[in-house]
Amino acid sequence: MKKVAVIGATGFVGSHIVTELADRGYAVEALVRDASKVKTQENVTAKSVDVNNVTELAEVLKGTDAVISAFNAGWTNPNLYNDFLNGSENIEKAVVESGVKRLIVVGGAGSLYTPDNVQIVDTPDFPDAYKPGATAARDYLNKIKENNTLDWTFFSPAVEMNQANVGARTGKYRTSLETPVFDENGRSRLSVEDVAVALVDELEQNNHIRERFTAAY
Repeated sequence: MKKVAVIGATGFVGSHIVTELADRGYAVEALVRDASKVKTQENVTAKSVDVNNVTELAEVLKGTDAVISAFNAGWTNPNLYNDFLNGSENIEKAVVESGVKRLIVVGGAGSLYTPDNVQIVDTPDFPDAYKPGATAARDYLNKIKENNTLDWTFFSPAVEMNQANVGARTGKYRTSLETPVFDENGRSRLSVEDVAVALVDELEQNNHIRERFTAAY
């Protein structure tokens, strides 16, 4: 049984990744600030850890086969940009230090490109409330591209991937690299359950080593 560490395991995306992994028979290390908040599930072990303590995190990650980071510094955090960027960089350092090779990072859709070759986060209609987080995720994508040690993958969710889009797990999706995937109605949508499917599929198939991809219906 492969062991996979999930960072941010109680978050909106992270909790679904944990469930998808556990349902597929993986041994899951659910890493969060407060382990008592992790839902009890078969194949899941919860551990409390501070992502900014690189040495501590690296020690916890040792012996796992892969790391999936759904780290989120909190959308209402006034210091969101710096906290997300610092936390993501520290997670990357800890993975390198632990000796684990495989890292999958859940980022944002803001770094995807429009047909005019403009990143979504830089478009005039992008909501101000989400700009710090989206910009931090975009800047971290640029940074992780410099890492030639890890077999990393950066995942940008569909443009519409939020709590209003929770739905049944279909197991079906289409992928792209730098531009959103749109359906016949011009919408880029994917339920959080199918986000988890796409991420665990990537873990198993390794289709996007050292590159970014996105997925939607």
